[in-house]
Amino acid sequence: MTGQEAEELLREGALTVEGRIPDASNAVLYCSVSHQERSAHCVYKPVEGERPLWDFPDGNLARREVAAYEVSRATGWGLVPPTVLRDGPLGEGMVQLWIEPGHHSDQDDEGDGALLALVEDEEPGPGWKAVGFAQVGPGRTALLVHADDQRLRRLAVLDAVINNGDRKGGHLLTAPQSRLYAIDHGVSFHTENKLRTLLWGWAGEELPEEAVRVLRHLERDLSGDGELAVRLAELLTAPEVDAVRARVAELLRSGRHPVPSGDWPAVPWPPI
Repeated sequence: MTGQEAEELLREGALTVEGRIPDASNAVLYCSVSHQERSAHCVYKPVEGERPLWDFPDGNLARREVAAYEVSRATGWGLVPPTVLRDGPLGEGMVQLWIEPGHHSDQDDEGDGALLALVEDEEPGPGWKAVGFAQVGPGRTALLVHADDQRLRRLAVLDAVINNGDRKGGHLLTAPQSRLYAIDHGVSFHTENKLRTLLWGWAGEELPEEAVRVLRHLERDLSGDGELAVRLAELLTAPEVDAVRARVAELLRSGRHPVPSGDWPAVPWPPI
């Protein structure tokens, strides 16, 4: 399916709940969806199943998930699976195309290329970027690293734009044909800087030319009656949309990946 076809299926299809995904902080339901001659599996996160957070308004995490997809779609990178907001068996919620979790953040689609690792060395080896040291046992530390991978670097830029407060390793999924997908964006788009991520390896480095081109496109799409500006206005508050514009403008002004602010924990916990 194309992205547009997947959106239509998710938005118009009949949802059937098949089970609940365990260990999630909010209600996450595994569903099938069918419409005309198409069918697929998807994730349904009803608003009624959201737990209140002290720093985010109640009942709008689903809309933030959809907003993350809209920004991802506007970049052209396709990092977030097709996601829509719709009514379901338990009321309004986010519905997202299911990505078969055969490979998580520690492997690529062939199973022979790690994206995250803990190493005993003081410095990352070739092809790796350092995140920081982690305690792995009494008196033992290891260096947390991530791959120096173009897909991850694109995601680091996307996370900076949406102000992702929870980029964990378990939120990265690889799929055939070297596709990388990112999920779980409910705690994004805050007006304050809350960027928490495992992808700090490029912090302070100059943005790639490709990223600058994409950011310029987002800047245009977020202005006036641009398509992205209109869509985000349906999902976020006006100050939150203004904050997206400001983050894009700052990335273009600095021309560099952001660095930890020091006002907020830089790495999410647990990291996976």
